[in-house]
Amino acid sequence: MKRLFSLALAVGCFVTLVPIGRAQDDGGATPAPAAETTPAPAAPPVGAADTARYDPQLGTMEERVNGLKEQVFRSKATLQLLKEIMLQGSSGGARSSVVHVNDLGRTYSIESVAYYLDGQSIFAKYDPSGSLNDSKEIMVWDGAIPPGQHQLMVTVVLRGRGFGVFNYMEDYRLDREATFPFTAQEGQASNLRVVVNESARGSYVEKPKLDFQLQTIQLDSADE
Repeated sequence: MKRLFSLALAVGCFVTLVPIGRAQDDGGATPAPAAETTPAPAAPPVGAADTARYDPQLGTMEERVNGLKEQVFRSKATLQLLKEIMLQGSSGGARSSVVHVNDLGRTYSIESVAYYLDGQSIFAKYDPSGSLNDSKEIMVWDGAIPPGQHQLMVTVVLRGRGFGVFNYMEDYRLDREATFPFTAQEGQASNLRVVVNESARGSYVEKPKLDFQLQTIQLDSADE
């Protein structure tokens, strides 16, 4: 009888203590800290990278298009001038020729040259490689022109040429521009030679100059 009573008492204590232990375990537990979340970086605007990449390309293309437009405009103006000169000169019988002459020394290099007759381009060449120095004479113009007053304008860009300790001369860029008025007489040919040479005096940047030489001859009856 005592054994049964002891067993019942033990079971009752066990049933009473288990919920209490669970309550203590549940109440004393420390909640785990919430995980920190890092906000994702904002995505760049759609097309921003493409715009930044293509802007320089668009600018370069625009410069090329403008350059081509200018060349086309000059070509049209030159053709118009040639047409007028041929129509008027054929009836008047006046002619003219222009020869570019390079008489520079080794210390200068011609980078570009341009000729304008009565404000219209008749010859232009740009070559920084120095090929313009290879030709001592270049026929710029040879054809009929209307009798009367005319004006020839020449622009030349020179680059210094250095050797050894004088390599710094290559940094020099010299611009020369000059105009020459002349009168085309009916039945005559006005032959001009434009000589790019060096003055005997002056500094390195002052020596290059442009000289105009005009020779007028009578046309033969076969040429009229």
